[in-house]
Amino acid sequence: MNQHNSLIRSFTKSILVVGALLLSTTGCKDLLEEVPVSQVGSQYASTPSGFEAVVKAAYSSLREYYGREDAMTLTVFGTDTYTMGADGSFKFVNQYTSQIDGRLSITNNIWNAFYKGINTINVALDAADGISGLDATIKKRRVAELKFLRAHHYFILVQMFGPVSLLTKGNLVPTKEFTRAPVKDIYTQIIADLESSLTDLGTPTSEYGRVTKGAAEHLLAKVYLTKGTDKDAAAADDFNKAATYAQNVIKNYTYKLLPDFSSVFAQGGGEINDEVIFATQYTSDPITNIGSGFNSTTTSNVTINGNQTHLYFGMEYDVQAGMQRDVLNGRPFKRFMPTTYMLNTVFDPAKRSIDSRYKKTFKDTWLSNRPGTYTNLFDTSKKSVTFASGDTTIYIPGVEWTMEQRAAKKYQVLVPSLYRPNLFPVLQKFLDPLRPDRTYEAGSRDFIMFRLAETHLIAAEALIKQGKAAEAVPFINAVRRRAAWPGKEKDMEITAAQATMEFIYEERERELAGEMHRWFDLKRWGILVDRVKKYNPDGAPNVKEFHNLRPIPQDQIDRTAGGPQSYPQNPGY
Repeated sequence: MNQHNSLIRSFTKSILVVGALLLSTTGCKDLLEEVPVSQVGSQYASTPSGFEAVVKAAYSSLREYYGREDAMTLTVFGTDTYTMGADGSFKFVNQYTSQIDGRLSITNNIWNAFYKGINTINVALDAADGISGLDATIKKRRVAELKFLRAHHYFILVQMFGPVSLLTKGNLVPTKEFTRAPVKDIYTQIIADLESSLTDLGTPTSEYGRVTKGAAEHLLAKVYLTKGTDKDAAAADDFNKAATYAQNVIKNYTYKLLPDFSSVFAQGGGEINDEVIFATQYTSDPITNIGSGFNSTTTSNVTINGNQTHLYFGMEYDVQAGMQRDVLNGRPFKRFMPTTYMLNTVFDPAKRSIDSRYKKTFKDTWLSNRPGTYTNLFDTSKKSVTFASGDTTIYIPGVEWTMEQRAAKKYQVLVPSLYRPNLFPVLQKFLDPLRPDRTYEAGSRDFIMFRLAETHLIAAEALIKQGKAAEAVPFINAVRRRAAWPGKEKDMEITAAQATMEFIYEERERELAGEMHRWFDLKRWGILVDRVKKYNPDGAPNVKEFHNLRPIPQDQIDRTAGGPQSYPQNPGY
């Protein structure tokens, strides 16, 4: 853990040093006033210490996406498994209303953050060949890390926006000349970056947080799996390559599925474990939780953010009888509420006695931290409740109970018929009880980007797409056996006849709920609109096919020479 925090601290120092290099590719403001700063930054990147600093700064752009409100809203919301809770500024994203347009701040923020990151990467790559005094092997490895990060950023961008600007050279002066490259060309660049990086990336090392070969192969598997479903980019061998790369990760490295599903998310040392392939690093030190918050006209706009996922999946426990907000149970923003489909089909109550993931995914018990007697209750099976400290105050059984069953309990029972936007099952894998106080928003958990369970499911999906269901079964069953309650492992196994895409639709969410995959999954499968219409009543009335892409930021269009003729908006916006 000391190495973990040390590397994060070095990332932070790098951000502060090379902020001048993070020039937004979307801006047209007058940067000429900062020419001296840019020159210093460019020269600095050409020195061994400066190059290392810029590489570390490039990693920080991951913190602008993973574990952040913007990206969580765009990947969890508006799907078949999560709809809107009581609070939040972006309910219209889940509702797919006309408020989703080129002015939408959350898409604009991601666009800007990734292009700042890409520009930092490009500046470093441009400087790499001219650096003397840096060990050749280290230089090659850093170049490989940069190419991975650039590929990652473009992969997110192309999935969200379709054709985007494809920039592979660093930009140190303002420009208004941009075009939207074809999707096929973007995938070509992504794959070229990742495949070339494999030669020089290391296997997992003691310097935790660096990109490794395993991470690159996992991402390649996901890229080929996604590319294979894109009509503008697909090739006949995409699914075969996806399966090959995924199997390489499973067979050729030291990653292992942990014996217990819940231990993957154990806080503290738990985020660094045998199942984690790559993660965005956070820490409890607020000085180090800094993202790449420099814009095109300043080097001082530093944002302290931290991992925010603990905020968004909580229910309003803190005003209920016997309860007040505390660090253990979290600060509940009540943003993301699981759908009926999520709770009744994905996590089928009839299968919860063999599959541990419902119990280990959703929090079901709250203990009193505000003793007393209360009469204002959501559970009307009783007129009052009295609690001592530590007594159970709320229990969520996950199935309906009769009024008599509830009345027999000394606590409130939240059954499905009582679920509402402020009271619902709480995803617990992201809770952060190590925050310093109950109002603190900046969480310290690492955000797990890639883990081996998903690699198994990528391999299985790629094989099913090739008509090789029997070959997919072992990969699925490995994940399912791990998820079984003790003694139920055999009951969790499936057969080749059951290894269908419909099964994958549900299995990925049982395993990966909330981990920023679902919107991309539905888009890749071509079922986003259908599933939202069927299972998300808040989004159903308005969702259309054009919502498979997000709107291009209007600032980008306005600041491009030629405007919408040169840089057209996506259809429908």
